[in-house]
Amino acid sequence: MKIVDARVIVTCPDRNFVTLKIITSSGVYGVGDATLNGRELSVAAYLSEHVVPALIGRDASRIEDTWQYLYRGAYWRRGPVTMSAVAAVDTALWDIKGKVAGLPVYQLLGGRSREGVTVYGHANAASTDEVLSEIADYVELGYKAVRVQTGVPGLESTYGVGKDRMFYEPADAALPTENAWSTAHYLEHVPTVFARVREEFGPTLRLLHDVHHRLTPIEAARLGKSLEPYHLTWMEDPVPAELQEGFRLIRQHTTTPIAVGEVFNTIWDCRQLITEQLIDYVRATVVHAGGITHLRRIFDLAALHHVRSGSHGATDLSPVCMAAALHLDLAIPNFGLQEYMRHTPATDAVFPHGYHFADGYLHPSEEPGLGVDIDEEEAARYPYRPASLPVNRLQDGTMHDW
Repeated sequence: MKIVDARVIVTCPDRNFVTLKIITSSGVYGVGDATLNGRELSVAAYLSEHVVPALIGRDASRIEDTWQYLYRGAYWRRGPVTMSAVAAVDTALWDIKGKVAGLPVYQLLGGRSREGVTVYGHANAASTDEVLSEIADYVELGYKAVRVQTGVPGLESTYGVGKDRMFYEPADAALPTENAWSTAHYLEHVPTVFARVREEFGPTLRLLHDVHHRLTPIEAARLGKSLEPYHLTWMEDPVPAELQEGFRLIRQHTTTPIAVGEVFNTIWDCRQLITEQLIDYVRATVVHAGGITHLRRIFDLAALHHVRSGSHGATDLSPVCMAAALHLDLAIPNFGLQEYMRHTPATDAVFPHGYHFADGYLHPSEEPGLGVDIDEEEAARYPYRPASLPVNRLQDGTMHDW
């Protein structure tokens, strides 16, 4: 079963997505997500100019060999553009494999390790009072875990707080907008938010918070220690992960669990963090970490070191990637949590899918393959629209991590 065609489809049903559709000589096709938020056309070009020509004539059943061909066969390895392109190919081939076998992909990965995939929603609002109302809405919907983000007094804007509560999208302009940041204001405010949340919702609701790598290790240690009374499931991205030794300092001062990894591209990006048990959850995801094949390797390494999965699942992952993530989540032994931000109705129309939410869990489709597709006619109605992620400065104008 040879690959006879591969198409790169760029569409913008309320946000930009890049999708690869691989077609075989038997007529069976598969889809893979290649979206890289704010850099979508870079991946589209990499696929169109370098990857697609090399796929034609290859055996679609040779998933591992094709992964090695695209990774080890490229002198310029790794990086978000390359690995998102590799992920799209890998995911599409798993989709094809499942369709040919007549099985959902999770069955090819070893079958169910659980009945459903626990997901968390995003409660975000400008004030603490407003965010309590948002949390209540998620609890009413059946969510068992909620990420909590609020505005910070004294700052005009804050990461994680958007105009649309359900469909938050940070890429908000053709060129990057600029936000102002104060670590002092933030560190004083966040513990007061979680004190209110625990008072309102009790001890059992799983709570999460995204720092968005804006602190130094000692600042992150202070935040983690101040949040210990509120028993967070995790504190996400407390510091940038380039200096991984910094996580040792955080560990020395707090027992608040740490999650990191949504920008990781390979197992090498998180090897030290996992093997030295400096994190509790690894948040690498299918589209940015080389597809199902490579993300499974990361999770297998994590399982040996008491680290669980916590894959990224914001709206910059298309339903194709979400479907792939759910199949992997269902199969691995060390699943932790899955982020889940709903897509807009326009996105759902472009990407018809069979996964569904019920009682706090997502359930993948039982259809052969991934159980998701792309409606190319519908996709053509939404041309690409330039959109960039913001940048961040301290109040004195110094560039800071966004």
